Amino acid sequence: MKKIILLCFAAVTILGCGVNKQAQQIKALERCTYKVLSASNLTVAGTDVKKLVDNQDFNIGSLPALAFGLLRKDVPMRATLNLEITNPTGDLAAINQFDYKVLINNQELVDGFVNQQVSIPSGQSIVVPVALNVNVYQFISNQKVMSEISDFLRGGDKKGLVTLKIKPSIMIGGTVVKYPGYITIDKEFSSKILL
Repeated sequence: MKKIILLCFAAVTILGCGVNKQAQQIKALERCTYKVLSASNLTVAGTDVKKLVDNQDFNIGSLPALAFGLLRKDVPMRATLNLEITNPTGDLAAINQFDYKVLINNQELVDGFVNQQVSIPSGQSIVVPVALNVNVYQFISNQKVMSEISDFLRGGDKKGLVTLKIKPSIMIGGTVVKYPGYITIDKEFSSKILL
């Protein structure tokens, strides 16, 4: 009987140490600095946005796939948001997976999930690619929003605000436990970050 109690106590102690270690890693993650480096592989309805902007002609009618997507009310936008995480703390910062939301000018564009372990050693930086896949029909079908997007992509001094919200998860005894809130990263950007 004493052996069973001793084994149970050892298991609880080991599990507790694992939870405490992951809690330290999450706290270190909160103190990390975040920077949106760039957006790459940006396509709308399968068309590379960079090619559209290089032509200086952002005309929806000239894109048959986009016109067809508008008819179906399904205009897919795909991109990879490259997020740099720097750990200034003395501890390892790590998460097992995370939920995210991307907002542009405080309007939610997409939410998703990254099932990738991320570890940032003390004093180091890593770049985490966050894949975006969203139906942008509601934005493109709005003439005012489309005009703002077109003006923004043509360049100039126009700026926008990208907000990335991350909700990390940790594993406790084989069960995923989500962080109670979001870690918020705001980044002012110009069309250069997309192109």
